[in-house]
Amino acid sequence: MLAAVTACGGPSDTAPAASTQESLADATTSPTELASPNSSVSASPSARASATSGGSTKRFLGSSTVLIGGSMSDESASAAPFDLRYAYIHSQPAPSSAYYSASRCQAGWSGWWGCWTGPTTAPGTQVTVYKSMAANATYQGRPRPQKFFFTWYSLRDLGDAAGEGDGPGEVKAINRLDLLTRYLNDYRFFLKKIGKSPDAIDLEPDFWGFARSLGNLHKVPAQVSGANPTDCGSHENSAAGLARCLIAMTRKYAPNAAVGLHLSCFDWESNPDKCIKDYADLGAGNGDFLVSDVSDRDAGWYAQPAHGGYDKFWNDQKAAAALRFYKTMAEAVGKPVVLWQIPVGNMVQNNTPNHYKDDKVDWFFRHMDQVARAHVAALLFGAGWTEQTTPETDGGNLIRKTIAYRKSGGVLLK
Repeated sequence: MLAAVTACGGPSDTAPAASTQESLADATTSPTELASPNSSVSASPSARASATSGGSTKRFLGSSTVLIGGSMSDESASAAPFDLRYAYIHSQPAPSSAYYSASRCQAGWSGWWGCWTGPTTAPGTQVTVYKSMAANATYQGRPRPQKFFFTWYSLRDLGDAAGEGDGPGEVKAINRLDLLTRYLNDYRFFLKKIGKSPDAIDLEPDFWGFARSLGNLHKVPAQVSGANPTDCGSHENSAAGLARCLIAMTRKYAPNAAVGLHLSCFDWESNPDKCIKDYADLGAGNGDFLVSDVSDRDAGWYAQPAHGGYDKFWNDQKAAAALRFYKTMAEAVGKPVVLWQIPVGNMVQNNTPNHYKDDKVDWFFRHMDQVARAHVAALLFGAGWTEQTTPETDGGNLIRKTIAYRKSGGVLLK
């Protein structure tokens, strides 16, 4: 199982955290739906989300209930009836098109995501591994197919290629024809590897927030039409045009995949109206969902003086504010929200590395009706930084709660 970790600002974080990446390891409803929740899932686009009005959704990724998933090992993924698994896809793009057509990766290509699986495999095998991992998932010895949720996070690396890294580098990179051409070529290759699989894609955590900070997204320059005249020649040369281009490319090359923009509104508490306007400008309604993150690390980690001494634990007031924001955005855009990279810690932990306390797993499972009323369609749990609690180190809490949730029949989407 690949474990890539990074930090992304969410509704509990009013400013984006500095991003990082760690070394990448090679890959590895209703009560009647418990055994196989995806058995009735169509591969057609209608399986992505069936909305009624605003952000209200009757089905999402083939399910009528709030989905549960995360970033975890194969052993953990089969220990409970999880619906989704997620992982990052990110690196600087391939230097040339020769990478895409090669029959095998070369040893020197291991820094590119397409060759994470090593020189004995074909480029793009990582995506194939993930798709197979999810499609062949089991629970209690019986087939229980999952969906894979890909977090496409490569503008962070393109910022490095532009020489300025996170934030400023990313915005600079999209206005460089050479870099954006490589980036969109990479995204096309990624989509072709997904093919007709009914998986999901989360587009660019943090980036839209950096672009928003520059003002009107139609005026943040990007070489969209020149970088990809084949697929996006008619799109606006702006950050707004880039968002629309990525969604359009997904529809063309991965027609059964669901796709959504990451909701990076670092000013969400003080200026929700600007967030609504900006995501309309980005064309978020052309996608199938929005993605938001609650916090990038366990609250117990943040509480330590060495890490700032911040209070990131939840209470009902903080939770209500976050859920109001998700509901507001879902209804404004007309799409449900996926909560992603939710900290895995619990209050039994001892605030040592890999065992930090947090309260969000327990809060969400105790308040699933409120989650559904906020038009949240899926909860994805996972560590967003090194040293954080994981499904493998939480004492089995996430696994037990997921089993109990599914035994109860789940909570219907609203």
